[in-house]
Amino acid sequence: MLTNKRCIELYLKMKFIRFEQASRIKIKTNFNQNRLIKNHLLMGHFIKLKYYFSHLIAILIFLVLIFHGIPLIAQGYQTIKAQKGDGIYSILKQNGYTSSEYFNLFIELNKEKLGKDNTLISGRTYRLPMKSDTTSITSKPKITAVSKTVKPPQKTIQEIFGKSYREVTLKSKELSGAVYYLESGHGGPDPGAIGNLDGHILSEDEYAYDVTLRLARNLTERGATVYMIIRDANDGIRDEQYLRPDKDEVCYPNSEMPLSQLARLKQSTAAVNKLHKQNKGKFQRLVVIHIDSRSMNENIDVFFYYDKRSVSGKKLANTLMSTFEQKYAVHQPNRGYAGTVSERNLYVIRNSIVPSVFIELGNINHTRDQKRIIIPDNRQAVANWLRDGLIEDYRKSIK
Repeated sequence: MLTNKRCIELYLKMKFIRFEQASRIKIKTNFNQNRLIKNHLLMGHFIKLKYYFSHLIAILIFLVLIFHGIPLIAQGYQTIKAQKGDGIYSILKQNGYTSSEYFNLFIELNKEKLGKDNTLISGRTYRLPMKSDTTSITSKPKITAVSKTVKPPQKTIQEIFGKSYREVTLKSKELSGAVYYLESGHGGPDPGAIGNLDGHILSEDEYAYDVTLRLARNLTERGATVYMIIRDANDGIRDEQYLRPDKDEVCYPNSEMPLSQLARLKQSTAAVNKLHKQNKGKFQRLVVIHIDSRSMNENIDVFFYYDKRSVSGKKLANTLMSTFEQKYAVHQPNRGYAGTVSERNLYVIRNSIVPSVFIELGNINHTRDQKRIIIPDNRQAVANWLRDGLIEDYRKSIK
């Protein structure tokens, strides 16, 4: 039988046990709560670290693209120096671009360097669009590294162009397969027409030869095979205003030129016809370049002549004249152009087997024409325009 004292002891003991259990539960609960709080704190720190780390990675990627990607893109742009008479369309065409696709992109790349109405400034260097990038200029540019190995441009050394121009870079192959015979007027014992400007003698053969030589180099840059029929081993392309006359020109391949005019005409025509046989089956054209001589008061334009029996010669002459009209409209819109195309009974174009054109460049006795022809950039512009016309003739003919 339990006494009162025993009952009290049992009651107190049970109370103590419950209190102890409750305390343990409370302590355990507090421990779990603390651990949960600690875990939350750790998770918060982890999220912050992850946030900062992701931003750091993004910044590093941006810096890599800025300092590595963009220069690589810049290195991928090819550049070209504009020459007198060049325009955006001709520059793009010469370098194998379609103007409809790349015209606006060219302007966007070079807008700080262009002249009025998006004209090119002679002597200034312009960037060519990357052909792999056909993205519209209004869309966001893609920043990509250029990993493709770019082959160095093909170059040849041709001494006939002179020390400053002897190295010729192949810019395109748009005239690959075409053969051109270029013949400047007179030469050797015959200087041709003679003009006089400020006490300086202007010989037709020297200025016609310089334009012809510049044209030869232009065509060679586009992949054509070019034969200079009248040749001078030591003149080269000259950037002087007043070209010193000499009499050491020879006829291809290295024949002395006779005194008789008719003999010289027969000699050069025979050289062209012989080369024509060697290049049988290829696209061939003969271009003869003179400077006219008329009254001192007569300012004339560039005239083109063809043999009446030659359909191809007539097409060539018309294409060249059309090219000059277009060039004058762009570069000298208020000047006007009065050049013509007509048939003419001239020995060389009449007796050459090759389709031919005979060109007269201005009047060497007219002061205004003299001042134009003595400027090297003007001679280069004429050569550039003739090149563009010959390229157009080639494209039309091979369709």
